[in-house]
Amino acid sequence: MKKLLILQLRPEDETADSELNAILQVGGLSPIDVERIRLEKGIPVIDLNDYTGIIVGGSPFDVSTADNQKSILQKNIEAFFNTLFDDVVDRDFPFLGACSGNGLLGNYCGATISTTYSEPIGSVEVRITEEGKEDPLLKNLPETFSALVGHKEACDSIPPGAVLLATSATCPVQMFRVKQHIYATQFHPEADANEFILRINIYKNHGYFPPEEANDLINRVQKTNTPIPKIILKHFVERYHI
Repeated sequence: MKKLLILQLRPEDETADSELNAILQVGGLSPIDVERIRLEKGIPVIDLNDYTGIIVGGSPFDVSTADNQKSILQKNIEAFFNTLFDDVVDRDFPFLGACSGNGLLGNYCGATISTTYSEPIGSVEVRITEEGKEDPLLKNLPETFSALVGHKEACDSIPPGAVLLATSATCPVQMFRVKQHIYATQFHPEADANEFILRINIYKNHGYFPPEEANDLINRVQKTNTPIPKIILKHFVERYHI
């Protein structure tokens, strides 16, 4: 049986392992259902014929960082994704990118990625568009729902040729689709409050927020409840893998 490919960009073992476990739990997957590749450990050669789909999580890297400030690792990862997207988009291969996966896909597809619509760590209200209401991953879900976010950059506008599926007052491009099977979300469909608390502690010195605000953020995040984004991730897994 073919596996679902999970590509990770988090250099820290604790956050990478926690993200993987969240994806498995939310998607109703077991470890034998997936192949996990941590790109910071080496750039692989990917044959899409070996997989049912691809899920990409978040990372501390920003596409909008000036090239002369990017590490060799980040440049290698971005080059890898540009090559991967050549194949993914050409074949309309099932793909779901969250947060960093959103920025990488948006950038590849011609969207401007900047800090204009950055969002602080916390919960936001997301609204499904009219096109989104007809999409298989979002159909029959509530028109508005809460989602966890926390990012320094985002798409300034929908990538050329893409379909806007979900939006919010603070970040216009919360979810989009390219062709029929390629998806990206700015919010985190795998995460819950505990997952975000771990990331707050790990990334408090990465520029997402002033370090002295970490405890306040944790207190706010503890009160969040975001079940709908998890359904979106589960729908992706059910449609393309199970």
